[in-house]
Amino acid sequence: MNATRQLDIVIMGREFRVACPADEEETLKQAVALLEAKMLEIRGGGKVVGIEKIAIMAALNLAHEYLHVQAGGFDIGAYQRKITAMNSAIDAVLQDQTALF
Repeated sequence: MNATRQLDIVIMGREFRVACPADEEETLKQAVALLEAKMLEIRGGGKVVGIEKIAIMAALNLAHEYLHVQAGGFDIGAYQRKITAMNSAIDAVLQDQTALF
C-alpha cells in the first residue's frame, strides 16, 4: 500500500498543502514547476492581471497542450523553444564552470 504524504508547495509566492502518494512526489514537484513557469509566462505577457485569472489561463493553456498531444498533435515549435532555453541554461552554467579551471 502506498502511503499518502502532505506536501507544502509554493506557486507564485502562495503556499499550498496538498496530499500526494509518496511515490508520486517527484511528479508533483515537476507539475508544480510546470505550472509555475506557465503562470509566470502569462504574467510576464502583461495582458492578464490577477492571480486567479493567471491560474485559469495557465490551466486552459496546459489543458489545451495536453489535448493537442493526446490527439496526436505535436507542437515542434514549443519543444524547440524549450530545448533552446535549456541549452542557454546549460551554456550559462558551463561558462561559470570554466572559470574554476
